[in-house]
Amino acid sequence: MSAKANRHGNGNGVDSNLQTEVRSGTEDDLGELTRIYNHYVLETPITFDIEPLTVDQRRPWLLAHPDSGPHRLLVAEEGGKLLGYATSSAFRPKQAYATSVETSVYLAPERVGRGVGSLLYAALFEVLEREEVHVALAGITVPNEASQRLHERFGFRPAGRFEQVGRKFGQFWDVAWFQKPLSRAAEATVTR
Repeated sequence: MSAKANRHGNGNGVDSNLQTEVRSGTEDDLGELTRIYNHYVLETPITFDIEPLTVDQRRPWLLAHPDSGPHRLLVAEEGGKLLGYATSSAFRPKQAYATSVETSVYLAPERVGRGVGSLLYAALFEVLEREEVHVALAGITVPNEASQRLHERFGFRPAGRFEQVGRKFGQFWDVAWFQKPLSRAAEATVTR
């Protein structure tokens, strides 16, 4: 899977001469993927990991996202630099959940707010259209208005809120859950 998109200058430091490529993540990306993720571990409540991960600790996560099937890892790259990544992962380990995925987007902190998350999600949902996936779910630590807007723009709808389920930085955090139908049967059920 590889897609290219022209990025035009918009006053936010995006170079109009560069082209953003979205492709499957590889072992060669693991160091930068870990760096991006660890920013959110150390600086935000967005993920409930509280200690930074090493590349070796992150490798099983990478291997759980092959080039085919419902569990994917897509990266956005521009001029040889990773801008961020999007994943679809197993929602729960029990077999009945096999057609549900949990999706997420993580961006290099200097690339937030420049359309990279939208580019990654568009590519991810295009790939998932060819897979046997019924519903996509996303858990968002609140408050996180930017992530909520991104998910709603891609057709996610609120599905519930778990209150005070994570403790990080000395306080408890809620997680809002969103879901998006990916199959025709799911769309019919959700729109009733």
